[in-house]
Amino acid sequence: MEAALRTAPLIRTTVMLAALCTAGLLTLATAALCADFAAERRSMLEQIDAMISLTARETGVAKLSDPVREALSSVPRHEFVPADQRPSAYRNRPLPIGEGQTISQPFIVALMTELLDIEKTGKVLEVGTGSGYQSAILSRLVQDVFTIEIVPALGKSAQAVLARLGYQNVHTRIGDGYLGWPEQAPFDAIIVTAAPDHIPPALVEQLRTGGKMVLPVGTAHQELLVLTKNANGTTSQKTVAPVSFVPLTRDP
Repeated sequence: MEAALRTAPLIRTTVMLAALCTAGLLTLATAALCADFAAERRSMLEQIDAMISLTARETGVAKLSDPVREALSSVPRHEFVPADQRPSAYRNRPLPIGEGQTISQPFIVALMTELLDIEKTGKVLEVGTGSGYQSAILSRLVQDVFTIEIVPALGKSAQAVLARLGYQNVHTRIGDGYLGWPEQAPFDAIIVTAAPDHIPPALVEQLRTGGKMVLPVGTAHQELLVLTKNANGTTSQKTVAPVSFVPLTRDP
């Protein structure tokens, strides 16, 4: 109890500071503190760069592209985690966000985003909105992001945060992501942030020819895959690395 009481003021201060920084309501006193969030994002990027370099031979990603780097540098990750996790928001590790779910490790977010190989004019489907952080990253890189979350509490929370921060090109839905979003198909790329035990056929069908899908697949043993849809409708896939994601939840 004593430890919890000691950390409570820090949490409240972090929340208030995040609101000031996001709104741009800065005084000379708070400006320096807001700069600390930028410094934390730079530190996060340095950690990501180190891991990208260490895993380059395995993943095939030698470095982050400039657009992905800019997105990671600008999106305020602290806005997408619960108040009690904000002091850890820029550490290179997953964090709990409630409902038994997590926000992914920044390195994994960066790697999966880079593997999508998307263009600014593209349209992306995300299965597993979670906190909304990956959606915000994607929104800086493409024209439209369509994201589905099966847990209503998380979906509504992410929708509220994304709207408050002004990510107007992110379209949210609460539902079974295994089925995709057929009304908006085809998609130039698809990213799945929870692990099914097989590749969902509906998602393959909704992927545009030449498009890529990045997803973890497996149960006890999971692999991160990059699937490419060929001109004749077949697919080819590449195994990138062993990973550990929460299972993909389905509607009963």
